Amino acid sequence: MSPAAGIPAKSLPGFSGGAKGHALLRPVLTAIVLLAASAGQAGAAAPPEPGVTLTLAPTGGANLSMTVQILLLLTALSLAPAFVILMTSFTRIVVVLGFLRQALGTQQSPPTQVLVGLALFLTIFIMGPVWEKVNETALQPYLKKEMSQEQALTTAAGPLKEFMLRQTREKDLLLFVEMANIPAPSTAGDLPIRIVIPAFIVSELKTAFQIGFMIYIPFLILDMVVASVLLSMGMMMLPPIVISLPFKLMLFVLVDGWALLVGTLVRSFA
Repeated sequence: MSPAAGIPAKSLPGFSGGAKGHALLRPVLTAIVLLAASAGQAGAAAPPEPGVTLTLAPTGGANLSMTVQILLLLTALSLAPAFVILMTSFTRIVVVLGFLRQALGTQQSPPTQVLVGLALFLTIFIMGPVWEKVNETALQPYLKKEMSQEQALTTAAGPLKEFMLRQTREKDLLLFVEMANIPAPSTAGDLPIRIVIPAFIVSELKTAFQIGFMIYIPFLILDMVVASVLLSMGMMMLPPIVISLPFKLMLFVLVDGWALLVGTLVRSFA
Protein backbone atom coordinates (compact mmCIF):
# COMPACT_ATOMS: atom_id res chain seq x y z
CA MET A 1 0.00 0.00 0.00
CA SER A 2 1.11 3.55 -0.74
CA PRO A 3 2.03 5.37 2.45
CA ALA A 4 0.67 8.65 1.08
CA ALA A 5 -2.69 7.54 -0.26
CA GLY A 6 -3.21 4.34 1.68
CA ILE A 7 -4.39 2.63 -1.49
CA PRO A 8 -2.73 -0.48 -2.91
CA ALA A 9 -0.83 0.14 -6.13
CA LYS A 10 -2.62 -2.77 -7.73
CA SER A 11 -5.99 -1.00 -7.33
CA LEU A 12 -4.94 2.01 -9.53
CA PRO A 13 -6.33 1.86 -13.10
CA GLY A 14 -3.67 1.05 -15.70
CA PHE A 15 -1.15 0.29 -13.01
CA SER A 16 -0.18 -3.31 -12.43
CA GLY A 17 2.68 -2.52 -10.13
CA GLY A 18 6.48 -2.14 -10.42
CA ALA A 19 8.21 -2.23 -13.80
CA LYS A 20 5.02 -3.12 -15.62
CA GLY A 21 3.31 0.11 -14.48
CA HIS A 22 6.26 2.25 -15.59
CA ALA A 23 6.20 0.57 -18.98
CA LEU A 24 2.59 1.59 -19.48
CA LEU A 25 3.16 5.24 -18.44
CA ARG A 26 6.25 5.73 -20.63
CA PRO A 27 4.34 5.99 -24.00
CA VAL A 28 1.86 8.44 -22.48
CA LEU A 29 4.60 10.73 -21.15
CA THR A 30 6.47 10.55 -24.42
CA ALA A 31 3.36 11.60 -26.35
CA ILE A 32 2.79 14.57 -23.99
CA VAL A 33 6.39 15.74 -24.40
CA LEU A 34 6.18 15.51 -28.22
CA LEU A 35 2.92 17.46 -28.28
CA ALA A 36 4.38 20.20 -26.07
CA ALA A 37 7.49 20.44 -28.27
CA SER A 38 5.44 20.67 -31.47
CA ALA A 39 3.24 23.37 -29.91
CA GLY A 40 6.33 25.39 -28.95
CA GLN A 41 7.75 25.11 -32.47
CA ALA A 42 4.43 26.18 -33.95
CA GLY A 43 4.34 29.21 -31.66
CA ALA A 44 7.89 30.15 -32.59
CA ALA A 45 7.17 29.83 -36.30
CA ALA A 46 3.92 31.83 -36.16
CA PRO A 47 3.94 35.01 -38.28
CA PRO A 48 4.22 38.34 -36.46
CA GLU A 49 1.17 40.42 -35.80
CA PRO A 50 0.23 42.73 -38.65
CA GLY A 51 1.34 46.34 -38.30
CA VAL A 52 1.25 49.65 -40.18
CA THR A 53 4.47 50.97 -41.69
CA LEU A 54 4.60 54.67 -42.73
CA THR A 55 7.12 55.52 -45.41
CA LEU A 56 7.89 59.23 -45.57
CA ALA A 57 10.13 59.15 -48.62
CA PRO A 58 10.03 56.65 -51.49
CA THR A 59 13.20 54.90 -52.55
CA GLY A 60 12.97 55.44 -56.29
CA GLY A 61 14.44 58.55 -57.84
CA ALA A 62 11.45 59.26 -60.08
CA ASN A 63 8.97 58.83 -57.22
CA LEU A 64 11.03 61.12 -55.00
CA SER A 65 11.02 63.77 -57.70
CA MET A 66 7.24 63.50 -58.04
CA THR A 67 6.84 63.78 -54.27
CA VAL A 68 8.93 66.94 -54.20
CA GLN A 69 6.89 68.38 -57.07
CA ILE A 70 3.64 67.72 -55.22
CA LEU A 71 5.06 69.32 -52.09
CA LEU A 72 6.13 72.40 -54.05
CA LEU A 73 2.71 72.58 -55.71
CA LEU A 74 0.90 72.49 -52.36
CA THR A 75 3.26 75.15 -51.01
CA ALA A 76 2.63 77.36 -54.03
CA LEU A 77 -1.13 76.99 -53.65
CA SER A 78 -0.95 77.97 -49.98
CA LEU A 79 1.12 81.06 -50.83
CA ALA A 80 -0.93 82.02 -53.90
CA PRO A 81 -3.16 84.51 -52.02
CA ALA A 82 -0.07 86.33 -50.74
CA PHE A 83 1.36 86.47 -54.27
CA VAL A 84 -1.89 87.87 -55.68
CA ILE A 85 -2.23 90.46 -52.93
CA LEU A 86 1.36 91.67 -52.60
CA MET A 87 3.02 91.12 -55.99
CA THR A 88 0.31 92.52 -58.27
CA SER A 89 -1.84 95.63 -58.55
CA PHE A 90 -4.35 94.25 -56.03
CA THR A 91 -2.93 96.15 -53.03
CA ARG A 92 -3.30 99.62 -54.52
CA ILE A 93 -6.79 98.95 -55.85
CA VAL A 94 -8.31 97.47 -52.70
CA VAL A 95 -6.81 100.18 -50.45
CA VAL A 96 -8.19 102.96 -52.68
CA LEU A 97 -11.64 101.35 -52.75
CA GLY A 98 -11.56 101.16 -48.96
CA PHE A 99 -10.74 104.88 -48.76
CA LEU A 100 -13.63 105.62 -51.11
CA ARG A 101 -16.13 103.79 -48.92
CA GLN A 102 -14.91 105.63 -45.83
CA ALA A 103 -15.03 108.99 -47.61
CA LEU A 104 -18.62 108.37 -48.68
CA GLY A 105 -19.54 107.37 -45.14
CA THR A 106 -21.75 104.52 -46.32
CA GLN A 107 -20.51 102.13 -43.62
CA GLN A 108 -20.76 98.64 -45.23
CA SER A 109 -22.03 99.66 -48.64
CA PRO A 110 -20.69 98.49 -51.04
CA PRO A 111 -20.00 95.27 -49.09
CA THR A 112 -16.43 94.14 -48.56
CA GLN A 113 -16.97 91.10 -50.81
CA VAL A 114 -17.99 93.39 -53.68
CA LEU A 115 -14.94 95.64 -53.26
CA VAL A 116 -12.58 92.67 -53.05
CA GLY A 117 -14.19 91.08 -56.11
CA LEU A 118 -13.89 94.31 -58.08
CA ALA A 119 -10.26 94.67 -57.05
CA LEU A 120 -9.58 91.06 -58.06
CA PHE A 121 -11.04 91.40 -61.55
CA LEU A 122 -9.30 94.73 -62.09
CA THR A 123 -6.07 92.99 -61.07
CA ILE A 124 -6.70 90.27 -63.65
CA PHE A 125 -7.31 92.95 -66.29
CA ILE A 126 -4.19 94.95 -65.41
CA MET A 127 -1.89 91.94 -65.00
CA GLY A 128 -3.14 90.22 -68.16
CA PRO A 129 -0.18 91.21 -70.40
CA VAL A 130 2.30 90.18 -67.69
CA TRP A 131 0.70 86.75 -67.23
CA GLU A 132 0.52 86.21 -71.00
CA LYS A 133 4.23 86.86 -71.23
CA VAL A 134 4.92 84.46 -68.37
CA ASN A 135 2.81 81.83 -70.09
CA GLU A 136 4.62 82.22 -73.41
CA THR A 137 8.16 82.41 -72.09
CA ALA A 138 8.07 80.07 -69.09
CA LEU A 139 4.95 77.96 -68.61
CA GLN A 140 4.47 76.58 -72.13
CA PRO A 141 8.17 75.71 -72.63
CA TYR A 142 8.16 73.94 -69.26
CA LEU A 143 5.03 71.94 -70.13
CA LYS A 144 6.65 70.96 -73.42
CA LYS A 145 9.75 69.88 -71.47
CA GLU A 146 11.91 72.40 -73.30
CA MET A 147 13.34 73.78 -70.05
CA SER A 148 13.84 72.60 -66.50
CA GLN A 149 11.79 73.66 -63.52
CA GLU A 150 14.51 75.99 -62.22
CA GLN A 151 14.85 77.68 -65.61
CA ALA A 152 11.06 78.08 -65.85
CA LEU A 153 10.87 79.74 -62.42
CA THR A 154 13.73 82.10 -63.24
CA THR A 155 12.17 83.02 -66.57
CA ALA A 156 8.71 83.53 -65.04
CA ALA A 157 10.10 85.91 -62.43
CA GLY A 158 11.43 88.22 -65.15
CA PRO A 159 8.15 89.81 -66.40
CA LEU A 160 6.74 90.03 -62.88
CA LYS A 161 9.91 91.68 -61.61
CA GLU A 162 9.85 94.13 -64.53
CA PHE A 163 6.26 95.09 -63.69
CA MET A 164 7.08 95.68 -60.03
CA LEU A 165 10.13 97.79 -60.85
CA ARG A 166 8.02 100.10 -63.06
CA GLN A 167 5.76 100.84 -60.09
CA THR A 168 8.47 101.10 -57.42
CA ARG A 169 10.13 104.32 -56.33
CA GLU A 170 13.89 104.49 -56.41
CA LYS A 171 13.93 105.76 -52.83
CA ASP A 172 12.17 102.61 -51.60
CA LEU A 173 14.58 100.39 -53.51
CA LEU A 174 17.58 102.14 -51.98
CA LEU A 175 16.04 101.78 -48.51
CA PHE A 176 15.90 97.98 -48.73
CA VAL A 177 19.31 97.80 -50.42
CA GLU A 178 20.82 99.63 -47.45
CA MET A 179 18.99 97.44 -44.92
CA ALA A 180 20.16 94.28 -46.72
CA ASN A 181 23.79 95.50 -46.67
CA ILE A 182 24.40 94.64 -50.31
CA PRO A 183 26.27 96.76 -52.86
CA ALA A 184 24.07 98.90 -55.06
CA PRO A 185 23.83 97.35 -58.55
CA SER A 186 24.39 99.30 -61.73
CA THR A 187 20.77 98.81 -62.86
CA ALA A 188 17.55 98.11 -60.99
CA GLY A 189 17.07 94.91 -62.98
CA ASP A 190 20.08 93.39 -61.23
CA LEU A 191 18.41 93.62 -57.82
CA PRO A 192 17.34 90.30 -56.25
CA ILE A 193 13.65 89.56 -56.03
CA ARG A 194 13.77 89.66 -52.21
CA ILE A 195 14.61 93.38 -52.44
CA VAL A 196 12.12 94.24 -55.18
CA ILE A 197 9.03 92.71 -53.53
CA PRO A 198 9.04 94.66 -50.20
CA ALA A 199 10.04 97.87 -51.98
CA PHE A 200 7.13 97.39 -54.40
CA ILE A 201 4.68 96.86 -51.52
CA VAL A 202 5.79 100.03 -49.73
CA SER A 203 5.53 102.03 -52.95
CA GLU A 204 2.05 100.67 -53.62
CA LEU A 205 0.88 101.69 -50.15
CA LYS A 206 2.27 105.20 -50.63
CA THR A 207 0.54 105.58 -53.99
CA ALA A 208 -2.74 104.21 -52.61
CA PHE A 209 -2.67 106.70 -49.72
CA GLN A 210 -2.00 109.58 -52.11
CA ILE A 211 -4.99 108.61 -54.25
CA GLY A 212 -7.10 108.17 -51.12
CA PHE A 213 -6.21 111.69 -50.00
CA MET A 214 -7.35 113.12 -53.32
CA ILE A 215 -10.63 111.19 -53.00
CA TYR A 216 -11.26 112.51 -49.49
CA ILE A 217 -10.92 116.22 -50.39
CA PRO A 218 -14.27 116.83 -52.22
CA PHE A 219 -16.28 114.81 -49.70
CA LEU A 220 -14.54 116.54 -46.79
CA ILE A 221 -15.40 119.96 -48.25
CA LEU A 222 -19.02 118.87 -48.62
CA ASP A 223 -19.13 117.72 -44.98
CA MET A 224 -17.69 121.06 -43.82
CA VAL A 225 -20.28 123.02 -45.83
CA VAL A 226 -23.17 120.97 -44.44
CA ALA A 227 -21.82 121.29 -40.89
CA SER A 228 -21.50 125.09 -41.27
CA VAL A 229 -25.06 125.39 -42.58
CA LEU A 230 -26.45 123.30 -39.73
CA LEU A 231 -24.48 125.32 -37.19
CA SER A 232 -25.76 128.62 -38.62
CA MET A 233 -29.33 127.28 -38.42
CA GLY A 234 -28.87 126.28 -34.78
CA MET A 235 -29.31 122.57 -35.52
CA MET A 236 -26.31 121.48 -33.49
CA MET A 237 -27.89 118.24 -32.31
CA LEU A 238 -28.32 116.89 -35.85
CA PRO A 239 -25.26 114.93 -37.06
CA PRO A 240 -23.88 116.51 -40.25
CA ILE A 241 -23.18 113.06 -41.75
CA VAL A 242 -26.91 112.34 -41.88
CA ILE A 243 -27.50 115.37 -44.12
CA SER A 244 -24.30 115.21 -46.17
CA LEU A 245 -24.55 111.51 -47.09
CA PRO A 246 -27.28 111.93 -49.74
CA PHE A 247 -25.44 114.90 -51.23
CA LYS A 248 -22.19 112.96 -51.40
CA LEU A 249 -23.91 110.05 -53.11
CA MET A 250 -25.57 112.40 -55.59
CA LEU A 251 -22.25 114.14 -56.30
CA PHE A 252 -20.47 110.83 -56.83
CA VAL A 253 -23.14 109.62 -59.24
CA LEU A 254 -23.32 112.90 -61.20
CA VAL A 255 -19.59 112.93 -61.92
CA ASP A 256 -19.70 109.20 -62.85
CA GLY A 257 -17.39 108.44 -59.97
CA TRP A 258 -17.01 104.70 -60.50
CA ALA A 259 -15.86 105.02 -64.10
CA LEU A 260 -13.60 107.94 -63.17
CA LEU A 261 -12.03 106.09 -60.27
CA VAL A 262 -11.57 102.78 -62.10
CA GLY A 263 -10.12 104.55 -65.13
CA THR A 264 -7.68 106.46 -62.94
CA LEU A 265 -6.57 103.29 -61.16
CA VAL A 266 -5.99 101.36 -64.39
CA ARG A 267 -4.10 104.23 -66.04
CA SER A 268 -1.91 104.64 -62.97
CA PHE A 269 -0.28 101.28 -63.86
CA ALA A 270 0.41 102.20 -67.47
